[in-house]
Amino acid sequence: MIEGESGILRVSPNSFRPHYEPSKRRLTWPNGALATAFSADEPDRLRGPQHDGAWAEELAVWRYPEAWDMLMFGLRLGQEPRAVVTTTPKPVKLIRDLLQGKATTVTRGTTYENRANLARSFFEQIVAQYEGTRLGRQELLAELLEDVPGALWKREAIERLRVVKRPQLVRVVVGVDPAASSGAVSAETGILAAGLGADGHGYVLDDLSLRGSPGAWAAAVVTGYYKFTADRVIAEVNNGGDMVESTVRTVDPTVSYKAVHASRGKQTRAEPVAALYEQGKVHHVGVFADLEEQMCSWVPSDAKSPDRMDALVWALTELMLLKPEVAWAGSSRVTKADEIFG
Repeated sequence: MIEGESGILRVSPNSFRPHYEPSKRRLTWPNGALATAFSADEPDRLRGPQHDGAWAEELAVWRYPEAWDMLMFGLRLGQEPRAVVTTTPKPVKLIRDLLQGKATTVTRGTTYENRANLARSFFEQIVAQYEGTRLGRQELLAELLEDVPGALWKREAIERLRVVKRPQLVRVVVGVDPAASSGAVSAETGILAAGLGADGHGYVLDDLSLRGSPGAWAAAVVTGYYKFTADRVIAEVNNGGDMVESTVRTVDPTVSYKAVHASRGKQTRAEPVAALYEQGKVHHVGVFADLEEQMCSWVPSDAKSPDRMDALVWALTELMLLKPEVAWAGSSRVTKADEIFG
């Protein structure tokens, strides 16, 4: 927003360029106008400050919607305080509410309208790959997409069960669905941290998924493992076999690790986890827009492999659906899930 290719510093003319003080998160313009930067991951920092204008970037993927509430409470200076939101229109509740608001003015733009500013290779490789797809409609055409008929998960249920804070957890795991390759057009590696509460419910704690090299995703797995004091890493090994474990252990050889192998269909694995949501037993701690989009758009007949959703299924299966019995296989513990969930 400030130092990016299209950020405030880049687009401001030399005659009216603000002075930026990163340590104070503050911009000061030549006429004395001030702007302060805040992180949407820290809603409490917005308690108290007042302002007459605000710019909210990528609101649809803000982890904590209450950051928007705190921002609005402080938007009260001047005769006509206003906020501008720039975001991909993901169908989360906050975006839906804003679009329906009487005071909201909506302006849409597509990737094609920005073609003059983008690399030719981007259109030849990336855009061409997603044209005509559901993801392309959202990311390229700025469409607000509805739930897909036949999808195992519904947004209404996820929203209803969402919480701001997690309770005491008795067990935490990090589920991993490794990508078969790395590169600009490869799949992401799904990395989901989840915990089992003392109340017997499951809590989705964080989505650390990324597109990157084996070293990059392994580092993210280990980071999540220690961030949430996890008991174990649960990794699908269909595509990587022993390489998955060796990649993780290259980053940290002490990580507790379990390999799981999908020998049956994705629907067989996903349906019991979707049933837990229907029973009100799984809660998302905050908003995970990309994960929730995969969950609410995947139907059993779809042949594609939704990486974040797969990682979620493995994590919640381990926490809530399996008996503790295991079988040893080399240095890893291989779950009995093959016999139950494929």
